[in-house]
Amino acid sequence: MRLAIAGAAGRMGRVLTRIVHESEGLEVAGGLEPKGSTHVGHDMGTLAGIGEIGVKVSDHPLDLFTRIDGIIDFTAPAASLELAELSAQARIVHVIGTTGMATADESKLKAAARHARIVKSGNMSLGVNLLAALVKEVAAALPEEFDIEVMEMHHRHKVDSPSGTALMLGAAAAQGRGIDLTERSIRSRDGHTGARPGGAIGFATLRGGSVVGEHTVIFAGPDERVELVHKAQSRDIFARGAVTAARWAFDKKPGFYDMSDVLGLKKA
Repeated sequence: MRLAIAGAAGRMGRVLTRIVHESEGLEVAGGLEPKGSTHVGHDMGTLAGIGEIGVKVSDHPLDLFTRIDGIIDFTAPAASLELAELSAQARIVHVIGTTGMATADESKLKAAARHARIVKSGNMSLGVNLLAALVKEVAAALPEEFDIEVMEMHHRHKVDSPSGTALMLGAAAAQGRGIDLTERSIRSRDGHTGARPGGAIGFATLRGGSVVGEHTVIFAGPDERVELVHKAQSRDIFARGAVTAARWAFDKKPGFYDMSDVLGLKKA
């Protein structure tokens, strides 16, 4: 399977290059960076620290999309939407790990998925997706008097908040409770906020250092508390999950999928 990496010179792009290059049956077929990037023309293997592999970073997506089977994309919302349109035209696999996308963006991705095989997730790791399934089950099992808080911490360079993973976990909790997350979430607290509204899902965001990603979902009830925790120790887990998603989608029909489809976590 010939895979391209969007954002090839970024932190995730370099990890993805290494993981794809080391994976049996996969080929690093190209990498993309925006026009004007100083990394255009550089060997992707050199950027990834694995030595030259003879594949250069490009800023010409139209040429690249004529010779790939899929693209893995951890970039920015606007870039992901453009790549989805190109993936639809080329009828290839598009794995999206981009976070910070608006609700309106998802409708555009679903339109592209009429022709492309799009797999999108706020987090590509196996552990996090299992965590989301557990969060949904616990939220459904516990009464509403158990308050739900989602706490996350990431490195100082992360630009969106709450993280895509935190929102995914919040959505899982909302589904378990049968409520609308957009109407029942609390994103910030400052000053005299008053008592916590019952049934809401709160988010707390921490940033600092080089933390890859830590997420805790807290169910705080009268006299007891349940906590579900995931700690990422390396970006490799996201890259491996994205590669798993690309392999899974390769022979699937066009559609809009997520990691619960890839991992078979959805119940009939």
